[in-house]
Amino acid sequence: MKETLVEALKISGNILMQYFRKPLSESVKESQSSIVTEADYASDAIIKELISARFPEHNIISEETGFIDNGSDYTWIIDPLDGTSNFAAGIPWFGVLITILKGNVPELAGAYMPASDMMYVAERGKGATRNGEVMHVIKEKNLKDSLFAFCVDYTEDAGFLDRGLDIYKHIVLNSRNIRSTNCLIDFIYVAEGRFGGVLNLYTKIWDISGLSLLIAETGGEMKNIDGNDVEFKLSDNIAEINFPVIAGNRAIIRSLEKEIMNLIR
Repeated sequence: MKETLVEALKISGNILMQYFRKPLSESVKESQSSIVTEADYASDAIIKELISARFPEHNIISEETGFIDNGSDYTWIIDPLDGTSNFAAGIPWFGVLITILKGNVPELAGAYMPASDMMYVAERGKGATRNGEVMHVIKEKNLKDSLFAFCVDYTEDAGFLDRGLDIYKHIVLNSRNIRSTNCLIDFIYVAEGRFGGVLNLYTKIWDISGLSLLIAETGGEMKNIDGNDVEFKLSDNIAEINFPVIAGNRAIIRSLEKEIMNLIR
């Protein structure tokens, strides 16, 4: 499965680079913040073809085609192009994400950023690698000494957005500064220790399931913004569930949990 995961990431990354900074057809999905391009579909198709050929009995959840439930204990979760808006704008902040769940728990995950040829692989209990080199446990820093990523998308829920902006204000006032790519890079930078943390109010299972494992295997953690652990309970409507999450080194997560809980009440 690991070999297939890495191969699928590489092949799909090569597909994406064939479309990058070329004229694209695109369409809006759920909102103005969510678009899809022909590159998303091409990447999705090649990944699913490879997985289905080698593991036809496994389940697949894809951002572009939903949940294929074969009743297996193993589920492949695919984001064929994470950071589509960046990609469509010609910005190299994008990548491919693939996660393998056993039951409801991420066991193996990969992230590939083809523009920089950076490959990340994490295995539960076995650590993580970056281009084959072992990633070390991130050092804990205080929020005031750290860059922090804050990500938000369009929403018609004004109350939820207002609470999110209250959190944003708190982080601005208490961190070194704010950065954001609103894609996998923010979470990878947490795993590498470049960012102290990231808060994203709008993610789906394909956005974060693998990145939660990468961050855990480098000594950080990911939580729902209500302070509870993130759980990936598979269901017919799993593709519709939003996961507002915060991830970072443990010191920053602990310092923010109480403050954020007070702000979202």
